[in-house]
Amino acid sequence: MAAMVLKNYLNGEWREAEATDHLPVENPSTGEVIAQVPLSTPAEVSRAVEAAHAAFATWGKTPVARRVSYLYKLNDILAREEEHIARTLVEEMGKSMVDARAEMKRIFENIEVACGMPVLQQGEKLIGASFDIDGEVIRLPMGVFGMIPPFNFPAMVPFWFLPYAIASGNTYVVKPSEQVPCTMQLIAEHIHSAGLPPGVFNLVNGDKTAANALMDHPWVRGISFVGSTAVCRQVAERCARNNKRFQAMGSAKNHLVVMPDARILDTVRNMCTSCFGCAGQRCMAASAIVCVGDETYRRVCEEFIAAAKAVKVGNPLDPALVNEPNAMGPVISAKAKQRILDLIETGIQEGATLALDGRGLVVPGCERGHFIGPTIFTDVKPGMKIHTTEIFGPVVVMMKVATVDEAIAIINSSEYGNGGSIYTQNGYYARKFKLEANVGMVGINVGIPAPVAYLPFGGMKASQWADIKAQGKAVVNFFTEDKIVTERYWQEE
Repeated sequence: MAAMVLKNYLNGEWREAEATDHLPVENPSTGEVIAQVPLSTPAEVSRAVEAAHAAFATWGKTPVARRVSYLYKLNDILAREEEHIARTLVEEMGKSMVDARAEMKRIFENIEVACGMPVLQQGEKLIGASFDIDGEVIRLPMGVFGMIPPFNFPAMVPFWFLPYAIASGNTYVVKPSEQVPCTMQLIAEHIHSAGLPPGVFNLVNGDKTAANALMDHPWVRGISFVGSTAVCRQVAERCARNNKRFQAMGSAKNHLVVMPDARILDTVRNMCTSCFGCAGQRCMAASAIVCVGDETYRRVCEEFIAAAKAVKVGNPLDPALVNEPNAMGPVISAKAKQRILDLIETGIQEGATLALDGRGLVVPGCERGHFIGPTIFTDVKPGMKIHTTEIFGPVVVMMKVATVDEAIAIINSSEYGNGGSIYTQNGYYARKFKLEANVGMVGINVGIPAPVAYLPFGGMKASQWADIKAQGKAVVNFFTEDKIVTERYWQEE
């Protein structure tokens, strides 16, 4: 059976792409080609922006309560279709069904927060700014915004931005990752069913050429991007040259610090989820464990390696794994797998101890899948390449230090600052860590300190190229322009 050819969604209609070039979309568990994604041309991107620009003339003036009414409808539709969307996501991305369902829950959270736009977008007024003069700040929509999401969260990441953009009166264009475009294609069908006016939301498939065309278009006011730091730098430079707003969320090397007073068994269970969920392919995944003290290091290594061996690796759509919280699927592609294998070899050459080797894993019936089992290095020293590099796979490095200050110093020496956590029952250590660790998202006995949708999401240092973070109340500032009004009225004669 021929793989389906994906379409673009422009101005409220599904259209076959004019592009003749396509890329295969592969199920990473089986190697099966499940779709063909068109590599849309800059002209097709331009038409999507033009549709959004035309729609803004009316949408930007639509009352905010009317705008969010479409989001209420969309949330109901997506909730009914949650399992179908989650299975589509798993088929093209490879994460477990448990992780995919959790991703869907974050979509619902963000839509619900954006439905508060009648309050979130309110301005400020100062009566008596001067004699008989009042001052006012009003927050107005700006026009067309664009989103370029990553492969690892094809459903959730667009919803860090999309509902806030349209609820605040802007129009939107999404260029999904060409590796995992099917999930957003399905969600776009449900957006269409919610009845949004034509042009308010548009989807155009493609690769780097389409992404660059979106960033370069003069009618696009801002871009939200999530990907590697190397590409973040390019996005930031390109948008700055074109006088556009940008949010660029980048790479990470998240550390988990274990203090001697930590509850070790609870800690290890939590760390396993953080390190091996989504096969380590998420910006909040922990990939470095720093133990304070010899005994802490000895016990954590012993327990963590044993727990990692119990992770069930396989096709996440296998009926035996569909509801398994301890399941782990493949990495996204053969190219990604080879990169991870090369870094494992680098760690061996650097002198680290390969305490658990996930190479050579074969899942029966999925011999063409891109599987790597949980992999753990011990005796890792700061500065080793496997410590400083974002591996983006199920590979964890374990380190030993004498004090919490040494652990914090290791975190602060990293070029990245996305997230970090400490396991302790001691309030002094917890407070010291949250104040001194230079990371944007801090966990206290929480291995994945990803904030709920009501709070901002974003890192520090090279992990974030923007001054406005994703989701929550803060992101409204990205999608609106403050207009300051100073007014006075004289009494009529």
